[in-house]
Amino acid sequence: MFRIKDRIALGVMAGLCGNLVKTAIDEVSLRKKISQRSFRETASGVWVSNLREASNVKGQILGVLLDYGMGALGGIGTVCLLSKTGKDQLFIKGIISGVTLGSGITAILSASPQNKVKPKDAASNLSYLISHAAFGLVTSFVASKLGDTTLFETNSKNKLP
Repeated sequence: MFRIKDRIALGVMAGLCGNLVKTAIDEVSLRKKISQRSFRETASGVWVSNLREASNVKGQILGVLLDYGMGALGGIGTVCLLSKTGKDQLFIKGIISGVTLGSGITAILSASPQNKVKPKDAASNLSYLISHAAFGLVTSFVASKLGDTTLFETNSKNKLP
């Protein structure tokens, strides 16, 4: 089977796969009225002036691009974590990396004074936390399955400094 040997390419691929699952959970949460706003609307809210703009097609596209860009960066970070620490305990490493990344991004987006679209209710933020945990799990497992084994050998010459 073909294995990806480049950490950046692997991270982008794994992060995008993880983000697909995160987006699906976010959509279910919206449809079930658990969450007030999609993550893409919240992300878009940093760049636009109001909810109406964040909700229109252009705002949605902006939010998706920002969200998937952050997912790709999160995937790269997860691959670097796994490269340094190995592929053991993927479940724990995945959840921790996803929740940490998601909490950081959500905190930055919510703390931004420009963001007029941030949700303040517990249910929306809990939904974000769960979707980010799923992101981390999927990203970790995809990286471990698609990545070349030399990337994850902690005593390898390929190890990060």
